[in-house]
Amino acid sequence: MNYKINHRCIQELSIDSIEYRINTLNTFFLLLLFICYTSCSDFVEVDPPKNVLISETVFDDPATVESALANIFYELREEGMVSGNFGLTSMMGIYSDELDYYGFEPNSMEMFYHNVSASNSYLLQWWSHAFNLIYAANDVIDGVENSNTLNPNEKAQYKGQAFFVRAYLHSLLSDVFGEIPYITTTDYLENDSVVRQPITSVNEQIILDLNLAVDLLEGYVGSSERVLPNQSVAKALLARMYLYTNNWELAEEISSDLIAAYILEPDLSKVFLKESSETIWQFKPGDNPKNTMEANQFIIQLIPGQQFALTNTFLNGFEQGDLRLSHWVGSASSSDGTTTLYYPYKYKAYITETQSLEYSIVFRLAEQYLIRAEARAHLGDISGAQDDLNRIRNRAGLQNTSANSQNSLLEAIWKERRVELFTEQGLRWFDLKRTGTAGKALEVLKPNWKETDALFPIPESELEINPNLLPQNVGY
Repeated sequence: MNYKINHRCIQELSIDSIEYRINTLNTFFLLLLFICYTSCSDFVEVDPPKNVLISETVFDDPATVESALANIFYELREEGMVSGNFGLTSMMGIYSDELDYYGFEPNSMEMFYHNVSASNSYLLQWWSHAFNLIYAANDVIDGVENSNTLNPNEKAQYKGQAFFVRAYLHSLLSDVFGEIPYITTTDYLENDSVVRQPITSVNEQIILDLNLAVDLLEGYVGSSERVLPNQSVAKALLARMYLYTNNWELAEEISSDLIAAYILEPDLSKVFLKESSETIWQFKPGDNPKNTMEANQFIIQLIPGQQFALTNTFLNGFEQGDLRLSHWVGSASSSDGTTTLYYPYKYKAYITETQSLEYSIVFRLAEQYLIRAEARAHLGDISGAQDDLNRIRNRAGLQNTSANSQNSLLEAIWKERRVELFTEQGLRWFDLKRTGTAGKALEVLKPNWKETDALFPIPESELEINPNLLPQNVGY
């Protein structure tokens, strides 16, 4: 497996396009983390280390461990699948039925027209970036475990956050590529010859890591700005995993914990502000630009000139009187008035002279209500499912649902997820895939749609490096 260290913010090194395999010495790897961290603005409230440290002392100082973790969170925000300019929000938006694409970038065009090849550079970036950060998380787990100076609370916090990162990235990789290797070691010899594991095994390991994170992060509050993973963040992903693996009882239990701990933001215009009461985890924008990735990508300034716009199919999914249409959807018209396009307007580029008033939300409470509603529907708790669904509908100005059977409720919940969670980390695509409705939704919109499009191909360069990753996914 090919591991590459992102050098974008390590300008001091003046090295161009150098690729590092996973057998890079831990000392040098961590040194790169620390150098990168010193130029990554004030993403988290952690001071960077003031000295170059040798490997024997890296995990003896809380500040250096926090620096290593801070770099991981910075990279999650800036690159790869989770965020970045070609993350899941935009790419899965154009791959599914949420967004039209008007640009000419070849990799994005492959996504939009469902002609994705195994040489698509976005897929390679997703794969290599995710596994690079998984390696970093494993390095933290190993180093913290073997530290003789960190106290038990510090060890629990750092390991809990690293276990969460490892689980989160594997969950996204599995959602996109299907069977993947689950990496739990920094042993380069072992990692260079890994094999892909069945989906059930990957899911079991993700859930195991998340339960470890939940236990280890008990009592850890985290950042006041909710930019650091705490126990609630691990639970949010755990509830999603239980839903995706049809474990309805535990999905209901974990989502109920979060619903009891957070407050649904009553005002739709405040849901995506940084102080929103329903935010569980979010990314703080960098200094340049200060806007969120979503605002920078989606707000249409000029026509022509736009890259993305909401599809008519998506817009037609709103019920009459749904306040989300007026609060979370914006419009722009061409200068001659002949063309009007609509765009995601959850993030409105609200900034002061010094900072953004919006952070990019990764997990929020509304999803937990919809997770619990779906779990309850599957368990036959019709009234409970209705109550949860109605909490989301009523906030949007809609009447209580008329669905009163298990099947009709599930359909209503999936429809609600579509208009509530649109353009958020690819959740719409993952819903289409897991419910088996992708073909029904896309075969009319995407002439090139094939059932094998449910998974992306493993990057061809990774198969060349490690043939143990064969066979390629069907259809590529």
